[in-house]
Amino acid sequence: MFLKKLEINGFKSFAAKTVLDFSSFNNQDSGVSGITAIVGPNGSGKSNIADAMRWVIGEQSMKNLRSKKSEDIIFAGSGKKSKLGSAQVSLYFDNSERRLPLEFAEVSITRKIFRSGESEYLINGSRVRLQDIVDI
Repeated sequence: MFLKKLEINGFKSFAAKTVLDFSSFNNQDSGVSGITAIVGPNGSGKSNIADAMRWVIGEQSMKNLRSKKSEDIIFAGSGKKSKLGSAQVSLYFDNSERRLPLEFAEVSITRKIFRSGESEYLINGSRVRLQDIVDI
């Protein structure tokens, strides 16, 4: 099992949909697996990537996500862009070896939050409870 892709949209500093594709660094057919490092200057969003990954797999503490309230993780706007009404993060895992207890070769875990405070949790596009995500 390995992380294939991370999609972030509207989460903290990521106003536009951003996709980090890790699959080229993990080719099980060739026996090659890689190490990924996220680098960049101060303020470029490196910590927000880690926060997004923690949040999508169930982190509930806003303090642990370096925020005060849940609305703070939704893009707040900037001089050039308006604030957004929601944030969404998805992780895509290669599960061809069935390490996750699901019968899918690829497993996506998605979490959405709206300014209203409402949240949605999905596994492979199907709505689930937060506990279902935490359990896997």
